[in-house]
Formats: sequence, C-alpha cells, structure tokens
Amino acid sequence: MSTQDAANGYEEAHTGPIKTPSQVLWVSLASIVIPIFVIIGLVYYVVSANKPAAGAIEVEKATLMRIAKVGGVEIRDANRALKSGAEVYAAQCVACHAAGAAGAPKFGDAAAWGARIKTGYEALLTSSLKGKGAMGAQGGGDFDDVEIGRAVVHMTNAAGAKFAVPERAAAPAVAAADAAPAVGVPAVGAPAAVVAVVAAAAPVVMAAVAAHPGEALYKQACVACHASGAAGAPKLGDKTAWAPRVGQGVAALTASVIKGKGAMPPKGMAMSSTDVEIKASVEYMLAQLK
Repeated sequence: MSTQDAANGYEEAHTGPIKTPSQVLWVSLASIVIPIFVIIGLVYYVVSANKPAAGAIEVEKATLMRIAKVGGVEIRDANRALKSGAEVYAAQCVACHAAGAAGAPKFGDAAAWGARIKTGYEALLTSSLKGKGAMGAQGGGDFDDVEIGRAVVHMTNAAGAKFAVPERAAAPAVAAADAAPAVGVPAVGAPAAVVAVVAAAAPVVMAAVAAHPGEALYKQACVACHASGAAGAPKLGDKTAWAPRVGQGVAALTASVIKGKGAMPPKGMAMSSTDVEIKASVEYMLAQLK
C-alpha cells in the first residue's frame, strides 16, 4: 500500500490462508480423517500393550504362564512323604465322586462300587492311571502312582472293600562291588589322569510335567463334564461342538467360566483356582482342537 493510500485512509483487506473452494474442501476432509486415524492409533496402542489377562491379579504369574515353554522336566524327591488316600481324594477325586458326576460311583455307595471292587485293586488302579469313560488319566499329574493307588483304596474300602494301603517299593540295595569308585581313584580302564567323582545326593525321580500349563486344572476340575459332554458341555477335541465357541475368543470364554454359564457353576468345579489358571485351562481345551 502506497504512502498516498495510507494518507487517504485506505487499509489492506485482511485475508486468511484459505482462499479457494478447493482449499475449503481439503481442510474439511482433513478435519474428519485426521481424528479418525488418531483414534485408530490410540486403540491399537492400548490393545497391543503387554498386559496381564483380564481379571488377573497376579501379574508376575500371568506373565510366566504366558511365556511358559510347551514342555519341560520336573525333578521330584523320591523320599518325600506319601500323601494319604484321603488327601489325594480331597484334592483330585472329590469333584466327581462326591456327587456322582459324569457316571462316577459316589463315595461310600456300596452298590455303585460293588461290581468295580470285584475286578480287583490292580484293575482299578490301571483304570485310574490310564483313564476310563469320562475320567481322564490320573497318571503323570501332581501325585505319583502309589498316591493314586492310595486314593483308590480310600474310596473302595469306604464302600466295603478290604484292600491294603499301598506303600512305596524300597530301593534295591547296591552291592559294594558295583559302587562307583571313590573320589580321587582313577576309573577302571580309564587313563590315569581321569578321576571318577562321586557326588553324594538324595535320589530323585524324573517325571514329565504337563505339556500345557492348563492341563493339570483340566484333569482336576473340567474333565468330569468335558470328557463325556455331560450337561451340554462341549467334549474335549470335538471341533463341531466347539466351533460356535471358538469365535468368541479366549477372553470371552474365560469370562463365561468365571461367571458360570448354563449348567456350569461359576469357575466350574475349580472354585479355589485363580483367573489366570482358569484362562490356562480354557487355552488347553482350545489347543486340543488343532
């Protein structure tokens, strides 16, 4: 603006950065699209965050279970005191045998146990360890075979049997001639520089652990219904029965178990289990469909 124009009172018109209709259109689109992408980015960030399962309180335990290896080896002390039949029954068998769920003979029911007792202790133990009907295999779990046998005796004797309580077999004595050479004494046939070292340690038993962290809880609390399909429960490994449920996702299925659904009470028969353990058992059952 010239000096003369200023003197005459003229002022330059004030204009913004948007001068054309096309610029107005682009600004309008940007005001809609940009917030949408910002929201999508925030949702993705929240969903993909590394956090524990819904309802999990024990964050460290939830993390360990999520990154647990597929399989492993557990070392147990072979000299630990054996659990009594009553203890094993209360921890492993009561869920089905107290109520007679899924066709299990009720504790103390002589009529239901009569035919089974006649087959003998060994046959009953084999059925317990390998599984039979709706009952899953009890071998390889939290208790060894002798303790499972004690639970069998506890239940059958309560129904009129006279089976002896099993004990752990004594370890065979090692002859002195077969013992390992003492520390500092070269092994027979080995070079003089090689020395056999004997480490004094308590005997241990190597036992394979469950291939999945949820398998133990499934065998303890879920097998009664999901092995046979009792009360409308989808059978383990039945892809057709599980098909409408798989699409719901692990979180929704876990929530159904925790709250209860249909004939299944809250947490099924695992009232003392944590939400993390319930989630692991759901993941185990879903894994059997692959």
